[in-house]
Amino acid sequence: MSDMQKLVQEAADRLVESGTERGLQVAVYRHGDLVVDVVAGVADPATGRPVTPDTPFYSASTGKGVTSTVVHVLVERGVLGYDTPIVELWPEFGAHGKERATVRHALTHSTGVPGVPAGTTPEDLCDWDGMCAAIADAKPWWEPGTKTGYHPQSFGYLIGEIVRRSTGRPISQVLREEVAGPLGVAGELFFGVPESELGRLARLEDAPSDFEFEMSAEMFADIPFFRVVDGYTAAPMAAMPDAGFGNRADVLTSDIPAGGTMSARAVARMYAALLGEVDGVRLVSPERLREITKVAMTGVDEVTGTPATRSLGYAIGATELLDAPTLFGMAGSGGSAAYADTATGIAIAMTKNLVSGGDFGTFDEIGRIVMNAGR
Repeated sequence: MSDMQKLVQEAADRLVESGTERGLQVAVYRHGDLVVDVVAGVADPATGRPVTPDTPFYSASTGKGVTSTVVHVLVERGVLGYDTPIVELWPEFGAHGKERATVRHALTHSTGVPGVPAGTTPEDLCDWDGMCAAIADAKPWWEPGTKTGYHPQSFGYLIGEIVRRSTGRPISQVLREEVAGPLGVAGELFFGVPESELGRLARLEDAPSDFEFEMSAEMFADIPFFRVVDGYTAAPMAAMPDAGFGNRADVLTSDIPAGGTMSARAVARMYAALLGEVDGVRLVSPERLREITKVAMTGVDEVTGTPATRSLGYAIGATELLDAPTLFGMAGSGGSAAYADTATGIAIAMTKNLVSGGDFGTFDEIGRIVMNAGR
């Protein structure tokens, strides 16, 4: 057992034993080799079913990194280009002055369409054509390409419809055939999960909180993330990605590629295959890797109100404690995360089933162990 494997396993066990976590997975690849494959705790507290390395977890926006990777594989193969106008593939999207928006703008959260209709429900998110029609008809909040603002749900439909229009296949099929299948993880990396696989998934729970505070509608309206513009909001209150959302069979089996369902091992393997070769499979060329990991947009995020640095479809830097400019990837609102480091050749992913909002303390703790041991 390597030192890194031992240290991460000890940390994971400690986090579960203390009650900080219920069940989690950590996987680390270094230069194409799996060097950490750790599980701890239970996947389903009701039955006591343990977490195994191939247990898929709904991991919210960590899935956006997978969504972006699908696009890069298609660009690598000449199916489309970053500067392809979206209207060339999806003419309806050009409504209300969005005709100059490009694939690059979609990847960098700069199309100006961060919102979905304010009354959107989980059932609405499962209606692919309905959501795409609503996003195509949205009025942009800024001129495409001039600002960046996190697209929490619309990102998945924007990218997913670009993929569908350019290939004739839904993004879940493209993921399986072009990314997950070649990497041998088609049973662990999903957008829409086959109904037959639902029994394998981890069950999510909302983390307990001592924080009790009632916010009025007016207070919500003052927060950029929740504001409503022309009937659209980035964060529809009826469809927040809490544990209940991530346990719904209709949500899990639908293509909603702003999120994804995955094992840590599978998504770490995907990032490792962006960095280099993994068992003979490399997803993009070294030249494309440099292109997709360099800073593409930076500034104050129009939706979150916080500073943002983005490459083509990924955040640059992870959490406040793991903020190296060579790190690229995405984190999910429940506390999951997956990143790769071009400086060290390390790809790291963590999935968990105790949904902790914006608390990434567990990922910080595990990530520090990995980065220190990998130096």
